[in-house]
Amino acid sequence: MRGLVVRNTGFWYTVKTDDGQLVDSKVKGNFRLKGIRSTNPVAVGDWVHIDINREGTAFITEIEDRKNYIIRKSQNLSKQSHIIAANLDQAMLVITVAHPQTSTTFIDRFLASAEAYSVPVVLVFNKTDLLTDEERHYQDMMVTLYDNIGYPCHQVSALTGDGIDGLRTLLSGKVTLLSGNSGVGKSTLLNLLIPGTEARVADISEAHDTGMHTTTFSEMVPLPDNNGYVVDTPGIKGFGTFNMEPEEITSYFPEIFKFSQDCRFANCTHTHEPGCAVIEAVRNHYIAESRYESYLGMLKDKDESKYREAY
Repeated sequence: MRGLVVRNTGFWYTVKTDDGQLVDSKVKGNFRLKGIRSTNPVAVGDWVHIDINREGTAFITEIEDRKNYIIRKSQNLSKQSHIIAANLDQAMLVITVAHPQTSTTFIDRFLASAEAYSVPVVLVFNKTDLLTDEERHYQDMMVTLYDNIGYPCHQVSALTGDGIDGLRTLLSGKVTLLSGNSGVGKSTLLNLLIPGTEARVADISEAHDTGMHTTTFSEMVPLPDNNGYVVDTPGIKGFGTFNMEPEEITSYFPEIFKFSQDCRFANCTHTHEPGCAVIEAVRNHYIAESRYESYLGMLKDKDESKYREAY
């Protein structure tokens, strides 16, 4: 029987079959996906085949080929990955410039991973109602930066509802991953976008001004009239890129890739070489220094000592 994995609670997966049943399922045997060492060989969004047993539960016997997925390093196991979700039409990365602050390093690593696996990304700047004049100016600069690179940006407030209608339009008919740091307001946004979801909302930890985890598992939440899904995932504090070779990383930064075509050497790493068009573009502010620093940081990811650091 064929079905869609709509929920992952650890070892159990909820599969929605083609005839509408919801079946609790487990992976059969020691699953390995084409050499990918993953903490979760089956991900929310996967299309799978199951064998149902007498108890009404099932074994997952086959995973269909994925069109794409979002993957990051496992936080606990340095050489393994964690697949956040599969078969996505787009991802919405929720960002806050304050309360808590989302780092540009985190944003750029998420965007590079999405580029690597062909997932379009929309950036959603939340909590605009809380910003001081200085913070609003900084957010406007961020929006200009990423919009010019080619990433659509939306400024919203989950508290007041400003900008929410525009997001609803973007969701229609699509499978959308909703992701971001803990505390940026994903659960509140989800409640607004899909009324009745009743996603739990936790207060921001005032002691550290960082988010408290409210979602403990990944789940596909159906849009009204079954017109698509929003994939709700636990908040993530860091985003370590996985399985990227240094020579590939340039192509995951669109503006860096554009200038790299004019470098003197075809194998230029854009770190020290003479005649490097990328370094020149950074010097002349055609490439943002924050983006270049993110690129340099990702070049060092092969260093094992960096696997456990938060990004």
